[in-house]
Amino acid sequence: MKKKTSDKNTSFTSYVIKLWFLFFLAVGAVIFLFWMAAQGWLGHMPGFEELENPKTSLATEIISSDGQTLGKFFKQNRTPVTYEELPPNLVNALVSTEDERFYDHPGIDAKSTVRAFVFLGKKGGGSTITQQLAKLIFHKEGSKNIFERILQKIKEIVIAARLERQYTKDEIITMYMNTYDWGHQAVGIRSASRIYFGKEPQDLDLDEVAMLVGMLKNSSLYNPLKRPELVKQRRNVVFKQMYRNGFITEQEKDSLQKLPLRLNYSPELHNTGIATYFRERVRRFMKKWAKENPKPDGSYYNIYTDGLKIYTSVDSRLQRNAELAVAEHMENLQKEFFRQGKKNKTFPFVDLTEKQIKKLMDKAMRQSDRWKSMKKAGIQEDSIKKSFFVRQKMRIFSWNGDIDTVMTPYDSIRYYKSFLRTGLMSMEPSTGFIKAWVGGIDYKHFKYDHVDQGARQVGSTFKPFVYATAIAQKHLSPCDTFPNTPYTIKKGRWGLIKSWTPKNAGGQYGGWLTLKEALANSVNVITARLIDMVGPKPVIDLVKKMGIKSEIPYAPSIALGTPDIKLYEMVGAFNTFANQGQYIQPVFILRIEDKNGRILYEYKPVTRDVLSPQISYVVTNLLEGVTQYGSGSRLRHSFMKNSPVYKRVVTGYPYAFKNPIAGKTGTTQNQSDGWFIGYVPNLVTGVWVGGEDRSVHFKSIAYGQGATMALPIWALYMKKNYADKELGISNKAFKRPQGVDINLDCSNKNNKSDSQEEESPLEDL
Repeated sequence: MKKKTSDKNTSFTSYVIKLWFLFFLAVGAVIFLFWMAAQGWLGHMPGFEELENPKTSLATEIISSDGQTLGKFFKQNRTPVTYEELPPNLVNALVSTEDERFYDHPGIDAKSTVRAFVFLGKKGGGSTITQQLAKLIFHKEGSKNIFERILQKIKEIVIAARLERQYTKDEIITMYMNTYDWGHQAVGIRSASRIYFGKEPQDLDLDEVAMLVGMLKNSSLYNPLKRPELVKQRRNVVFKQMYRNGFITEQEKDSLQKLPLRLNYSPELHNTGIATYFRERVRRFMKKWAKENPKPDGSYYNIYTDGLKIYTSVDSRLQRNAELAVAEHMENLQKEFFRQGKKNKTFPFVDLTEKQIKKLMDKAMRQSDRWKSMKKAGIQEDSIKKSFFVRQKMRIFSWNGDIDTVMTPYDSIRYYKSFLRTGLMSMEPSTGFIKAWVGGIDYKHFKYDHVDQGARQVGSTFKPFVYATAIAQKHLSPCDTFPNTPYTIKKGRWGLIKSWTPKNAGGQYGGWLTLKEALANSVNVITARLIDMVGPKPVIDLVKKMGIKSEIPYAPSIALGTPDIKLYEMVGAFNTFANQGQYIQPVFILRIEDKNGRILYEYKPVTRDVLSPQISYVVTNLLEGVTQYGSGSRLRHSFMKNSPVYKRVVTGYPYAFKNPIAGKTGTTQNQSDGWFIGYVPNLVTGVWVGGEDRSVHFKSIAYGQGATMALPIWALYMKKNYADKELGISNKAFKRPQGVDINLDCSNKNNKSDSQEEESPLEDL
């Protein structure tokens, strides 16, 4: 019996030894696996440098002068925040829901890991916040292959341990919040809070915080746009966890769980949001700048991934006001254009034959993206052309929102040509800072920027340059009078191959007019007299010094505005008058910083003296007459008396400005272009309105003149600016410099009121 017992004991001891051996072997194997992982034998493991500077794609941010984000350039829409910018409720909700013992463990929570292993994850996962960060940074999604996932898990644990040694708990939370992808281009907490709620992280309410934390479980599944009820349920779990961990009371939990899911979805896409045309202009600048300014190591900055910060001169408040003003007026103007177009068989084209229209449309087809892409694909031209006449589903622009419809691409081209376009630029005289930039009516559908991509005929807005030259050279006074009679510049003078006799609008002549009256009412014959006095060259020299780079032909007809000039250049030139004769190059990018705040670029002002302060003040005085009793006097009235035309276009928008305003309207041949450039002491703004093609325009000058097409946008914009007192837009008189020895008092002249008079368009030459 003893022998049997002894044998049993020996056998049991041997069995126990084997179990312990197997146990230690298993433990050793696990330790060896972790050691192998740490050495990189199981695949790449990040070293010290990668942990210190993990490779993440950071969005480049465009920042307004008042500190607002205008937009971003990105492949991943990630803009990092600091721990101090995270609201405490966000941190509390995160720790309560995702990792209750976060502040107590070294990156791996043994209790959670064992629980996850025993219950196969049914009672909660085993990953800590640090492990989740390791997964996000170094291998993103978990593998569906069980063996690969085990290896990934081992790596996550090793990386988590290293992260815990490398960073503080606060830094780990910050990195996690800056890395997670909430979907819809919302990478990182700042993008998520802006896209889902339209606010910065520190401004989030508790229910908004809870929704975002709830989405951390699986942002694809818990998508508030697709599954709001599921997201609300998950949000309420977060409230429950916050109550369990003592961050809110039971009463607060019950109250919060009853709240509806609140969203203010504001996608940050390249085609949407504020200042879209301006952002594209910044992108073009940055593309050129990056090529010319390599990094110290010789590589080039990537505006989509390097997390640059671009500080601009644009004020987000002025920009919004400008965009609202454009939308308000252009929608009304377009309605009227469509209304009148019903009577036009060739709409939207005016005075074109069918043959001319066919030629114009054929050119438009060949310039379209459809034609270019099909041509690049090797498709024959006949097949390409046929495709333009096949009806298909498409979404098109309207002022009431995009419309789903069915039409041919050919018809869509003609449809888009029927929309009037516009451009607006606003700048600060003393600094040259561009404060607002609107390149068109809708960037998504009309990408062409009418601020600095397109030059258009400027009409009477060119006349102040002629007046300025004559005043500077001949020391003329705004009160000097000239006969309002036909005037001819003879053949051979100023290089003319035939005599030139410009006409006034409607053939209206007679009497004598002061220069102030003549400019106020765009009297062509008096402007012709002035350029004949000084010659075209001094005028061309002047405008070139004022920043106009567009080609100006050597001809006296430039006096009436025949040149094609960009709005960007015209506003910069008028700014010289407002800035006491000193030209200052328009500025829109002030500073560029890298992701660490190191300054890479800082603007340097480009200035030059063009006119004396005294001459500039005299020109400003002349331009005040335009808004007092000339073609811009509509700014002074609630409505034009006896003007149903104007009421139909601007119904509900009384102006009645009382403060000093200098400005000039402009209308070109056949009303193809309408202009207004106006300024007060600290803001110069120019507006252009017209069709894509010069043949797209109003038939009558009543609707097509600059005072009807462009001036109302300026007025609406300035009304909104004056309503916001914080903007500090001046309503004071223009400062008179010392030494003005030219007579400006025309009180002895009986100025007639021409507030009803339509502006003189450019005549046929």
